[in-house]
Amino acid sequence: MKDDFKRILVGVDDSEDALAAFQYAIHRAKADHAELVIASVLESGEMNVYQALTKDYVHGERVELQEHIERYVRLAQQAGIKSVQAVIGEGDAGETIIKKIIPQVQPDLLVIGAMSKRGIARHFGSQAAYMAKYAAISVLVVRD
Repeated sequence: MKDDFKRILVGVDDSEDALAAFQYAIHRAKADHAELVIASVLESGEMNVYQALTKDYVHGERVELQEHIERYVRLAQQAGIKSVQAVIGEGDAGETIIKKIIPQVQPDLLVIGAMSKRGIARHFGSQAAYMAKYAAISVLVVRD
């Protein structure tokens, strides 16, 4: 295992485990002088058909998610992380992070919370388990 990471990707939602993962990612990024990339995913699978077809609803969800992730960016900057960026994906959280965000961002560590607050995954298996299994990089799963 590497001693220092250069780019750390942390997946966030509004769960307590995601906040714990975010706090760990800040700690690790500071220790390693690493870039921090904060990612969140608009899970369109959780919308009903009417919501998915309503542009105003989807736009509202995306704006809310953008504001949410910008708060995380400000917190990371206030904590002293010099290089912070945010990425928003759309679709299934695990698949989007593994298949789209990781290839785009090219991190060497993924930090995620153990449990998602939203989504069917909290009932039928963990997004975290999926990402840990299929990520081609080191994955740290944080439990609050």
